[in-house]
Amino acid sequence: MKKILFAAALTVCCGLTNAQIKAITENGEEVVLFENGQWEYTEGTEVAEEEILMNPLKFVRPATSTFLLKSTKFNIGVYLDSKKWTIEKGKGDDAYEYQLTLNQGDLYAMLITEQVEIPLESLKEIAIENARDVAPDVYVAKEEYRIVNGLKVLMLQMNGTLSGIKFSYYCYYFTSEKGTIQFIGYTSQNLLPKYQKTIEDLLNGLVQY
Repeated sequence: MKKILFAAALTVCCGLTNAQIKAITENGEEVVLFENGQWEYTEGTEVAEEEILMNPLKFVRPATSTFLLKSTKFNIGVYLDSKKWTIEKGKGDDAYEYQLTLNQGDLYAMLITEQVEIPLESLKEIAIENARDVAPDVYVAKEEYRIVNGLKVLMLQMNGTLSGIKFSYYCYYFTSEKGTIQFIGYTSQNLLPKYQKTIEDLLNGLVQY
């Protein structure tokens, strides 16, 4: 399970195909229909962008998250419960700076950090494009801005299928003049309700130090 999900999160699969059907909406816009019932606009179709709303709640790290995992690239880190998570530092050409594995369960996370400022509004499209390199049927199930420990982050939940496995990404994206972080949790779709609080507790540990 761990190897399969880790591959789903990181491996770029060439030649992966999904049965697709093109259709025209009542407004004359061309869309692609996928086998899973989801759809998307075809390339070149001009549509008005939907506004991403701000969640009015304030999100803070749990009291049990006392270990600060610091990025070595810029002043960003994550408070976490070190009794629950195993930490692995990325090596060589690994895309992530840190990989996290829940000690008792099938839940995983990655911290991808870069010393480049990317507009927060652009991160959604970048995230979707990266996810579709792995699973072409990926779609956004939920999106909103949040204030997490004083930081404005973009929250995305993306669902997709790879080799018959339905998985979910549950992610926070943050950028500043010093760098950008993609904080990505992932598991199978059927397990997301079980791990929802656990992954939110982890993501809500995101801080600047």
